[in-house]
Amino acid sequence: MLYGYPLRAQSTFWEPGQRRVWTLVFHAFSGMAGRVVLEARRARVNKHKPWIETTYHGIVTENDDKVLLDPPLIALDKDAPLRYAGEICGFRIHGQNVPFEAVMLDKSTGEGVIRAKDKLDCELQKEHTFTIQAYDCGEGPDGSNMKKSHKATVHIQVNDVNEYSPVFKEKSYKATVIEGKKYDSIVKVEAVDADCSFQFSQICSYEIVTPDVPFTIDKDGNIKNTEKLNYSKERMYKLTVTAYDCGKNRASEDVLVKINIKPTCKPSWQGFNKRIEYEPGTGSLALFPSIRLETCEEPITSIQASIELETNHIGKGCDRDTYSEKSLHRLCGASTGTVELLPAPSSASNWTLGLPTDNGHDSDQVFEFNGTQAIKVPEGVVSTNLKEPFTISVWMRHGPGGREKETVLCNSDKTEMNRHHYSLYVHNCRLVLLLRQDPTESENYKPAEFHWKLDQVCDKEWHHYVLNIEFPAVALFVDGASFEPFLVTEDYPLHASKIETQLTIGACWQGGSARMTQYFRGNLAGLMVRSGKLENKKVIDCLYTCKEGLDVQLPEEVASAVKVEFNPNQSSLTLEGDDIESFEKVMQHISYLNSRQFPTPGIRHLRVTTTVKCFNEETCISVPDAEGYVMVLQPEEPKISLSGIDHFARGAPEFESTEGVTLFPELRIVSTITREVEAEAEGEDDPTVQETVVSEEIMHNLDMCEVTVVGDDLDGDHESLEVDLAQVQQRGLEISSSNVGMVITGVNTMAIYEQVLHLIRYRNWHTEALFDRKFKLVCSELNGRYVSNDFKVEVNVIHTANPMEHANNAMWQPQFINQVKHASVDLSGHNLANTHQASVVPSAATIVIVVCVSFLVFMIILGVFRIRAAHQRTMRDQENGKENEMDWDDSALTITVNPMETYEDQHSSEEEEEEEEESEDGEEEDDITSAESESSEDEEGAEQEDQQGASRQQQLEWDDSTLTY
Repeated sequence: MLYGYPLRAQSTFWEPGQRRVWTLVFHAFSGMAGRVVLEARRARVNKHKPWIETTYHGIVTENDDKVLLDPPLIALDKDAPLRYAGEICGFRIHGQNVPFEAVMLDKSTGEGVIRAKDKLDCELQKEHTFTIQAYDCGEGPDGSNMKKSHKATVHIQVNDVNEYSPVFKEKSYKATVIEGKKYDSIVKVEAVDADCSFQFSQICSYEIVTPDVPFTIDKDGNIKNTEKLNYSKERMYKLTVTAYDCGKNRASEDVLVKINIKPTCKPSWQGFNKRIEYEPGTGSLALFPSIRLETCEEPITSIQASIELETNHIGKGCDRDTYSEKSLHRLCGASTGTVELLPAPSSASNWTLGLPTDNGHDSDQVFEFNGTQAIKVPEGVVSTNLKEPFTISVWMRHGPGGREKETVLCNSDKTEMNRHHYSLYVHNCRLVLLLRQDPTESENYKPAEFHWKLDQVCDKEWHHYVLNIEFPAVALFVDGASFEPFLVTEDYPLHASKIETQLTIGACWQGGSARMTQYFRGNLAGLMVRSGKLENKKVIDCLYTCKEGLDVQLPEEVASAVKVEFNPNQSSLTLEGDDIESFEKVMQHISYLNSRQFPTPGIRHLRVTTTVKCFNEETCISVPDAEGYVMVLQPEEPKISLSGIDHFARGAPEFESTEGVTLFPELRIVSTITREVEAEAEGEDDPTVQETVVSEEIMHNLDMCEVTVVGDDLDGDHESLEVDLAQVQQRGLEISSSNVGMVITGVNTMAIYEQVLHLIRYRNWHTEALFDRKFKLVCSELNGRYVSNDFKVEVNVIHTANPMEHANNAMWQPQFINQVKHASVDLSGHNLANTHQASVVPSAATIVIVVCVSFLVFMIILGVFRIRAAHQRTMRDQENGKENEMDWDDSALTITVNPMETYEDQHSSEEEEEEEEESEDGEEEDDITSAESESSEDEEGAEQEDQQGASRQQQLEWDDSTLTY
């Protein structure tokens, strides 16, 4: 109330730090209206905000927490020195994941510092930026009416510490230099430092630690030589290099630098092995998989290379199938009628037995003629009618000859005269065919001598010659290429004569003087004569084709850039191109291939001859020949095994029948190879691991099987070996036989040979004196290169007793005793027949004498039997596990018969002896069934004769040949 006037107050409040105003309104009762506004202001305590700088820059060292700020961190407040309002309570940092904190040092002065919360890593982050804000303490201890400053930006840089050492980028460095040159830089080494600062992360210097080497290194890491290097003095230098950063820290590990010294650059083929091993049966083998041509940076416009595979020392010029020439002709499709004049020696063809041959069967078998040797071909081997076409083919190797003629093949008069009917000979490096015609009605000149001048005749290399003769035309093929004669001379036909001719090889027979002349000096093989038909070109090419050679599979991208040409037998090829990169790719795809199952082992030399053309002909390079060799490893040799029944017996009628006895009824031919295989070990260093031998069955062909008689030769009057020729020829094989056995020839599978051998039969139509016959079988592959075991077969003859007619037993007895020759008699084949009384009765004295002699003979035979049986059992036990599969063993049996006894007594005696033998030897009864059946048939026949009224005294057939007196 103001002087009696009532007052009404209105007030309005603001937030702390704002002004507070009170408004008073009063009314006068005197009627005077008026309004008085009073504004009361409270004293202002926190009037000002704190103040700080707008930007700060700081530095902190990594691994430390103290930050040096410029300017220092100080906050000011105009409300000072008032308590609270003029004091700075703290600083607040704004930002995400800021690794710093602000610490208040003095509230009254507003001084503070920034510290790192954790150790900082310059390598992770070099700089940090954030904002900071100061705030005062407000109006009281509770901080009410607090004021904040503006936000200031803080930039802090993390100072680096030289904590890392230099590290080289590579573990080692290599370089190659050419001798005699000084280089500005041979190789550059480079190290890095993980420190973040420029000072500590930079490499300031490098140093070669190895003393006394002709090299230096600059601050950038470039190594160069200080003098010209000499290949003969040092081929490689090994340098140890270290590095320093600008903080003088040395590299944690030094680095090794290898510098190879090469001789002065020489153009050549590089990057191929001189020795290349070829394992048989592996197909083609790349010869130069990494080859490249060093051109010494000389620009080249074109390149030509010739790759030669030297195989002249292998067989007849290269690796070919080593079957007999006759078999090769058949394999190549030649028709029948071919006669081989130089076969491998055998029982059927032994006229080449005395000629020297090669030192083994790994390759072709060739015959050597040294100028003093020649052979005569047996009569009947070749029947050539000069009026019909015929072919002569031969492999020949001949050196420079003299002035004398050297005969390869000659057909001349056998006696009286020295006329040459036809011959093939060499004279002064010329091949000459002499062909004299038989007498005709017209005595005109006709072509008689055909001359070819050939380098092949005298180059000491193997060549294949084929002459197709169809008079008067003669065509010559040498290594598959045709040649025309340069000279043909004429002569009169021969005069008529009945003198027989003699065919010789290696010389010519002079019938008038009975001696050889014009001896050949060189090597021959595969001499063949084929009558009635000429050889076609396809067969000739097949005979000459090699089984080994070079091959190349052109990559598609370079097929058109390089031209490739082969020679006929693929022993050499020529490449032409103008792009070195494409040329090298083709060279890398050249391979060696040998298609033989069992190739000839040994070395095949390789030679690469190269010619290049350059832009500048004056400085064009010359590439020397590159040489190496292919080593064909020894193939795993097959073991050919023959097995089957090797001992059996058959009845005599079977030998005498038209079918005969099959010699090899259950023959089995198997070929195996043995390989060494390492057993699997539990650990890598297991010392108990050993190589084991594994046998593996393989399939391959055979080219000959020979059956020979062991013992006496075959007697053609009463025995023979027979086979169905039609079936043999149907299987593509041929058979020749003689009194010593039979030879099967031709290339075919082992199964086919088994079938043919099962067909061979032995016949003997006079078996009275035959007890056994022995045969031996041997088979071979590749003309005797691989030979089987000797498979021996023994067949025994089972003799069957037949009734014989005699007027008196006393007359038969001496014959029985005198025929004792062999101790081996078969019991199962004998039959005891009924004895009938003869019409003449012997006297009592005669009977007594006969009985005594019979008893004596019985005792002798019984003793011999027991001794022989014991000896036979001992011999069988000593055989090395050999199983004798026999139908019946009759080697230890003999029979003694009293001719005066009746059939019943004899039959009971026979049964007792059989029971005794079974208890001693344990022989099976089944083995004599065939003989018993034959005996029963004989008995039935004898009974029929008795019914017809024939009075016969039947005696036992007896073989006493085993007894000696």
